[in-house]
Amino acid sequence: MPLRNPRFKQMVPIDDYVVDVLMRDLIGHDQKPSAYLVYLHLYAEAARTKWRPISASVRTIADVTGFSKSAVHAALAHLRGRRLIATTADHATATPRHSVLRHWRTG
Repeated sequence: MPLRNPRFKQMVPIDDYVVDVLMRDLIGHDQKPSAYLVYLHLYAEAARTKWRPISASVRTIADVTGFSKSAVHAALAHLRGRRLIATTADHATATPRHSVLRHWRTG
């Protein structure tokens, strides 16, 4: 499914944790504001698709967020390291699928 870049299409609810805790952790503590914004983008796309994995290349995410491809690559690596996303691909050159993980929602 291609990523959308609408001016306004629908409201996306965001968990309090994402704003109250994760923002401070990624931006303040980890000094990775690009990781937070890439996560926020993937979070919104996942919410719009009922939490299905998001097919998106580094280039696609860079185009949507305005970051360089290297900044997006570093952000994705950081998010995987923090276990905030999981990325899979069918083979080395396939478009990756990013699953947004929300560990604060598990009981």
